[in-house]
Amino acid sequence: MKYISTRGHAAKPEFCAILLGGLAPDGGLYLPEAYPRVGRAELDAWRHLSYAELAFQILTRFISDIPAADLREICVRTYNSRNYRHARRGDDATQITPLHWLEPGKLGLLALSNGPTLAFKDMAMQLLGNLFEYVLERRDETINILGATSGDTGSAAEYAMRGKARVKVFMLSPAGKMSAFQRAQMYSLTEPNIFNIAVTGMFDEAQDIVKAVFNDADFKARHRIGAVNSINWARVAAQVVYYFKGYFAATRSNDEQVAFSVPSGNFGNICAGHIARCMGLPIARLILATNENDVLDEFFRTGVYRPRAAGETRITSSPSMDISKASNFERFVFDLVGREPEKVRELWAEIDAGRAFDLSTTPWFARVSDFGFISGSSTHADRLATIKRLYEQYGVMIDPHTADGVKVAHDKAADVPSGVPIVVLETAQPAKFSATIREALVRDPEIPDDLKDLEDRPQRVEVMSPQVSAVKEFIAKRV
Repeated sequence: MKYISTRGHAAKPEFCAILLGGLAPDGGLYLPEAYPRVGRAELDAWRHLSYAELAFQILTRFISDIPAADLREICVRTYNSRNYRHARRGDDATQITPLHWLEPGKLGLLALSNGPTLAFKDMAMQLLGNLFEYVLERRDETINILGATSGDTGSAAEYAMRGKARVKVFMLSPAGKMSAFQRAQMYSLTEPNIFNIAVTGMFDEAQDIVKAVFNDADFKARHRIGAVNSINWARVAAQVVYYFKGYFAATRSNDEQVAFSVPSGNFGNICAGHIARCMGLPIARLILATNENDVLDEFFRTGVYRPRAAGETRITSSPSMDISKASNFERFVFDLVGREPEKVRELWAEIDAGRAFDLSTTPWFARVSDFGFISGSSTHADRLATIKRLYEQYGVMIDPHTADGVKVAHDKAADVPSGVPIVVLETAQPAKFSATIREALVRDPEIPDDLKDLEDRPQRVEVMSPQVSAVKEFIAKRV
């Protein structure tokens, strides 16, 4: 499998080369030269596979430069009940991502937060950590990971990379903008290869710093800078797997269709669903759910993509989605405009200049429905009401991001074909957002025993202004 840049860079590397690099040399994002197609025979053969074996079968379609036996071992080592131990009571311990029906055959929650940091990001990040370790050992190399997080990516990356001898992690986060639990998960880590940097700004400013460093080819090469943010293709490829697993759990045969409702901030999670659909998975609709930072919802409604200025991004009770410049959106637009890199370069020149682009009057925007997308947004009041309703009606407690997904799924149910179930992708366990749960339910969420003292542990973090030069200096002194 060869990979191409959304902006047309001539080289076509294989998987291991792009695993360690992040952005393409021209600033674009990597995608497969063509999406592998999965037919009825594969779906029939995969329906009853374990999560680890299903991951192997799907990832072999994207990875041609890791021997099959090694890739299978990596999948088995990643996806097992030891790593995903925080399952709900009554779950089958072998199920990595159990499906919980709220209304059988109509509305369900796909549990993706049973990993070590209680968030769906673990589903890809645990694999990424093992892939990094495998490739670096065989190349006898080291790498310095630079990333930005609005909440869950940072802790998932750090827990996946902690203690790995050939990796150092430098993670930027917006100072004071995450939940107390999210901050504690990251800042309380004591491993010497983990460095946390709290930027006095919003997530978008932290993400811009990361992109600026990656676009400095000399600094990136000199200091061996790599990426674990969702700009890294391996993250997206790993997320494709749970769409297949969720589809199989929600259907009885491969003649049926499913709709997925996906809480969306950086577009990586739902981008994986788009790719699964392009591969042939029978997905009727991809329902994109945003919070008050509704840049993506605005595009899918109007055709205008208008990232907000840093001061316009709103601080909400679903903080991991407080994003106004979705870095993975470029991958979808590349497909939307017929995989024409010249057009992508033209559109992102507008974005990089702080402007918007408008596709509303183009034939491309008409293709949005062909790709199955519909969208909606949610507010703080909606989240509280949804959390309360699900707890009272079903006895199920959900986090505020999942609540965004459930609320928009409810709003858009009429746009889903009759008889097609909606599966909401759960993003995190409620324990990570105690303040919002208390506001909605007047009670505390349950916290796993080994994390009950998390917020009381000593924390280690460097606070600095959102300046590229300051971050570069910090990294250079420690690698």
